[in-house]
Amino acid sequence: MKSIGQAGTGALALGASQAVLADYAYNLQTPASQVAADVFQLHNLIMLVCLGIFVVVFGAMFYSLIKHRKSVGHKAAHFHENTTVEIIWTVIPFVILVGMAYPAAKVVIDMKDTSDPDMTVKITGYQWKWGYDYLNDGISFTSSLSTPRAQIEGKAAKGEHYLLEVDEPMVVPVGKRVRLLITANDVIHSWWVPALGAKQDAIPGFIRDSWFKADKIGTYRGQCVELCGKDHGFMPIVVEVVSEDDYRAWVAQKQGAAQAAAADGARAFEVAELVERGEKVYLANCAACHQADGRGLPGAFPAISGSPVATGPLAGHIEVVLNGRPGTAMAAFGGQLSDADIAAVVTYQRNAWNNKMGDLAQPAEIAAARGGAAEAAAPAAQ
Repeated sequence: MKSIGQAGTGALALGASQAVLADYAYNLQTPASQVAADVFQLHNLIMLVCLGIFVVVFGAMFYSLIKHRKSVGHKAAHFHENTTVEIIWTVIPFVILVGMAYPAAKVVIDMKDTSDPDMTVKITGYQWKWGYDYLNDGISFTSSLSTPRAQIEGKAAKGEHYLLEVDEPMVVPVGKRVRLLITANDVIHSWWVPALGAKQDAIPGFIRDSWFKADKIGTYRGQCVELCGKDHGFMPIVVEVVSEDDYRAWVAQKQGAAQAAAADGARAFEVAELVERGEKVYLANCAACHQADGRGLPGAFPAISGSPVATGPLAGHIEVVLNGRPGTAMAAFGGQLSDADIAAVVTYQRNAWNNKMGDLAQPAEIAAARGGAAEAAAPAAQ
């Protein structure tokens, strides 16, 4: 696609080069895709047009105020209905707007053209993490904030990528056209990586699409940019752009991990093993709302320590974690966690803090509960 800098011939010559502008602390991020470069150049072009309008309008205004003030003998003129002036001040803004609309429309149309992708990734927004499903490679995982709680609570120095680091980044090969199918599980989110020129709202019940093609190997960071609840500021996005060989190796590694997870779901665990694993799952997925000590946030998120769910029947506890509670902030983790992880976190919750139930959930029980939920939903779907 012809760049917007070329369409606005000579406009960018008034400033520094694109690379210099991109590195400036108060400008946009350095583009890593053609769409992002077009957005960057369009931004600079429109800002220059706005600057020109500002100089002309305010220059004329201040010139008139200073040179035609009453103190130097000028008297106000009395006139109205000057057809020539009215035509001029109508035509000139119209021409300026059309001149800005044409390059802007080209960029928007290109951003919305998701045809002929090399690969497709479904992205699902959750409170407060992202889920990625690689439809071509059969890979699924969730990506959560990995900034340590000590940094967030001010107990440790902030890291280089504070609140912009995740445990599982999205990985894509360089130079490939990646189509994104974006939706949400609970509330409206928005997936945005500015260096790649990709931004799309994630709306429950709808699938919106976008795309990007990274031109450079590297790490690119973004955030959810739709206010989505308590931890809106804690669901970053990290995209790792790698070579084709490295991508293939990553795919093989993730597929191997999926096979290992499937093997986990087929075996029985000891209580201590489940509790140890469950604590890690809990801190990564539940502590943001229910707190690390299980006490919750009064009036917002209920405590798990001493709760009737965590100290009640095991089947009811599994059902809540697996399917969530519609109409509340309690998300369904059945689509986010493996059977082994759900078994582990349920076991941990039932044996941590003031909960001393002494029982455990096995992955086989989670698998059976999933099957029961599917069978219950089938008649309703019919």
